[in-house]
Amino acid sequence: MKSIEKKTDILIIGGGVTGSAIARELSRYNLDISLVEKESDVAVGTSKANSGIIHAGYNAAASSLKGKLNSRANPMFDKLCSDLQVPFKRIGSLVIAFNSDDLKILKCEKENGEKMGVRGLEIVSGDRLFEMEPHLNPDAQYALYAPTAGIVSSYELTIALADNAVLNGVKVMLETEVTDIIIDNDQIKGVKTSKGIIYCSLLINAAGLWTDDIAKMAGHYNMKIKPRKGEYHLYDKSWGNVVNHVLFPTPAKSSKGILVTPTVHGNLMIGPNSDEVDDKEDLATTSVGLNKVFAGAKRLIPGLSKRDIITSFSGLRACEENGDFIIGSSSQIKGLINVAGIQSPGLSSAPAIAEMVVDMIRDISQENDTGFEMLLKEDFKEKLPERYVFNDYNYDSWQQIVDSTPDYGEIICRCEQVTKGEIVNAIHRPIPARTLDAVKRRTRAGTGRCQGGFCGPRVLDIIADELEISPLEVTKKGRGSEILEGKTKDILLKAGEVDETV
Repeated sequence: MKSIEKKTDILIIGGGVTGSAIARELSRYNLDISLVEKESDVAVGTSKANSGIIHAGYNAAASSLKGKLNSRANPMFDKLCSDLQVPFKRIGSLVIAFNSDDLKILKCEKENGEKMGVRGLEIVSGDRLFEMEPHLNPDAQYALYAPTAGIVSSYELTIALADNAVLNGVKVMLETEVTDIIIDNDQIKGVKTSKGIIYCSLLINAAGLWTDDIAKMAGHYNMKIKPRKGEYHLYDKSWGNVVNHVLFPTPAKSSKGILVTPTVHGNLMIGPNSDEVDDKEDLATTSVGLNKVFAGAKRLIPGLSKRDIITSFSGLRACEENGDFIIGSSSQIKGLINVAGIQSPGLSSAPAIAEMVVDMIRDISQENDTGFEMLLKEDFKEKLPERYVFNDYNYDSWQQIVDSTPDYGEIICRCEQVTKGEIVNAIHRPIPARTLDAVKRRTRAGTGRCQGGFCGPRVLDIIADELEISPLEVTKKGRGSEILEGKTKDILLKAGEVDETV
């Protein structure tokens, strides 16, 4: 592979929801922006596996960045998700209290939320509580109701943000790992990557679990990210209407607790637990952890069963020792902006984090000789082009689409009713889906009850055809995860199990 050497005004490290939101916000300006991601797709870290909750903003202290940015960002999601064609539902949340001690905590959270301008907070009880949630534990006595809370697909939001950034000129480089940072006279000059050198005036470190490692490369040592694992169960859609709101227990110090929530696609999800781990790639689920998740969820909804759980998974949160977000310029290295410790409510805060970072860059560009000016584009594209999703259309409207493009008439994933046209579109989006998991994140093919057992081989064939590669080159999630080992006859010949003349 030929080594690259390129220049850019601003380089972003990390293709999670934070890095992608910053990239999109910066793409409003006449700047040369690049984003590097070491994995084969965006949204494959924390942004892939989390609760997908847009928090109302009453949890964190009003004085914290978490509190300020969550409450600022929450109202942005209706327009943002509409512009980017990302499913979002403002269904509200309930924090459930079982006794008078819990009620005291609810009152404190309500007071804190009202200080930050969170609208509509109220404490409900009695008949009204069980009208809102008929399947709730009958021992529940009170709940803090936050009508502005919502649910979103975190990975779909991340991908859409990145897609929109690319449409507006951002260059996204996947499978590009930062290996070192180039510094001259305490000033960022660029980075060395697995694909070559990228020179830049400003470097934004939004590398999630690896923000402290990236900071250390630059000589910035006063940051420590500690991974915190959360495990989840996902239920079949037959359970999607068991609850109407996001349900939380009364929170503990280290966690909001094990929640029960509908998903935007009609499933039911429970989790997460919260355990510190040492390994930043430890995504293993455990019987102990998943049993804890199930027990915690049953305390809220006693009628839960394990019968219709279709998959279990875990995600890692990037927790910094001080407990708050870290967003700011390095005091030691000029041109380095760290965006670290973006754990919950990081997803809920992402649009406001992006605005905050852009404001910081504007100030830096005015105060220092960065070599660029922050000039708004006249042709910024706020919206993504329309994408056709079978489940969003009635029969007559969809038939018109099929008449124009016959691939939309062929169902590939039966569980989620995903057509070939949707999969082909995903493969050719601005951030293209080149793996089975990437197609899954964009179309939901493979996320249903059979977990890809039926549609997986067909998706593989479509990827190979569209990318004009051998099926042997198609992977699950990038290099090293090839699906097929070889042609059956070749494998049997190698093993000496068939005659070469056959």
